[in-house]
Amino acid sequence: MQLNEAVSKRLTELLQEKHMTPYQLNNKSGVPKSTIGNVLNCAYPSMKLRIVHELCQGLGISITDFFNSPLFDEDNLEP
Repeated sequence: MQLNEAVSKRLTELLQEKHMTPYQLNNKSGVPKSTIGNVLNCAYPSMKLRIVHELCQGLGISITDFFNSPLFDEDNLEP
C-alpha cells in the first residue's frame, strides 16, 4: 500500500471512531474541506506533515496516535 493510501484509511478510521464527518473535521481543524476530501480520496501522492498535524488537532489526538496503526508498519507500505 502507498503511504497516501495508509493516511487515507487511517483518517477514515479515526473519523468513524470519533463519529465525525469531514465537514466537522474541517470546522475543528481549519483544514479546508477540499483538502480533507483530497486526502480521503488519495488525490495527493504525498502531503505535508503540517496537514496531518492540523487534522490531528481537529481530531483531538497526537501525531503519535495517528501513526500508531498497523497501516504504517513497514511490511504494509510500498517503498
